[in-house]
Amino acid sequence: MTDEEYMRRAIELAHRGEGGVNPNPLVGAVIVKDGEIIGEGAHLRYGSLHAERNAIKNAKENGKDLHGATIYVTLEPCCHHGHQPPCTEALVEEGISKVVIGSRDPNPLVHGKGAAFLKEHGVEVVEDFLKDECDELNPVFFHYITTKTPYVVMKCAESLDGKIATVTGESQYISDEESRREVMRMRNKYKGIMIGIGTALADDPMLTCRLPEGGRNPIRIICDKSLRLPMESRLVRTAAEIPTIVFCSENADSEKAQALSDKGVTILRAPLKNGEPELHCIMKKLGEMEIDSILLEGGGTLNASMLEAGLVNELHLFIAPLILGGRAKTIVEGKGVSHLNDACHFTLKKMEKSGEDVHLMLILKH
Repeated sequence: MTDEEYMRRAIELAHRGEGGVNPNPLVGAVIVKDGEIIGEGAHLRYGSLHAERNAIKNAKENGKDLHGATIYVTLEPCCHHGHQPPCTEALVEEGISKVVIGSRDPNPLVHGKGAAFLKEHGVEVVEDFLKDECDELNPVFFHYITTKTPYVVMKCAESLDGKIATVTGESQYISDEESRREVMRMRNKYKGIMIGIGTALADDPMLTCRLPEGGRNPIRIICDKSLRLPMESRLVRTAAEIPTIVFCSENADSEKAQALSDKGVTILRAPLKNGEPELHCIMKKLGEMEIDSILLEGGGTLNASMLEAGLVNELHLFIAPLILGGRAKTIVEGKGVSHLNDACHFTLKKMEKSGEDVHLMLILKH
């Protein structure tokens, strides 16, 4: 195997942590000695062993001697005490002679310091190896660690003529079954899921992760300035089991707020801007709660507000081979823009077939 193959194996391993490590990064590690992989590991659960230490553990369980080995790791090894001790110390203690690093860690506690520690202790360090491929693992972590606010992924499904429902409001299901499975994988991957009260009232959704192999339910977040969320809604009835947050205005009905709270809903109040909860304030509060990422399934009104506020980082658009016609709703409502220069511009990152649908992944241009 080549150096590139070893690092790509580490990238493959890193994905095993999806849904388990937030707000930590996805990291994979492969230890090689004499042309043989002797240990593999990934960071699998927040607070548990990091990828490097899991790879060391794996090698030792197989009776391997790590002295003089090379480790390929997708992110710069940590050099500070958090939930786990520094990985740099473990690498030096085990006699690993070379560390090949993919991404640089933007965390000020680590940035450049992990590589420097290793060099100071006689370890050969190669940085930026397959950097672009490794960076693609962690747009969420890179955004969250530098802004302290969630990375927002807007997910939408529409017909060929850009509609999200029929003229009578029927919307389940525009997208293909494979597209819906991909959405479940996204719900497992991102820590929160966010909708507006309009979507909550129209669909009475559960917003859970329903993967056949299991997965983590995202924290459910509803923007509901006047606390119109019905007590009999499925969101409220299951709030004691699945974390649910409702953002309302500062003067919303206190009795309704208490009733929702008694059912397990977390009520957070936000100031209003243009008659709606101030979204930057909401993002700041969610970041303080270590919610590093949000899947936005908001409906056209909330989608428009989030785009206007500049809070959407990524867009996943599922286009179904249907034409609905009429004056039905679209993925983004609001007042719209007057000039093309004012539009939100995206860069197409990837396009693939998803069952009968087309799945577009786009990144917001800055």
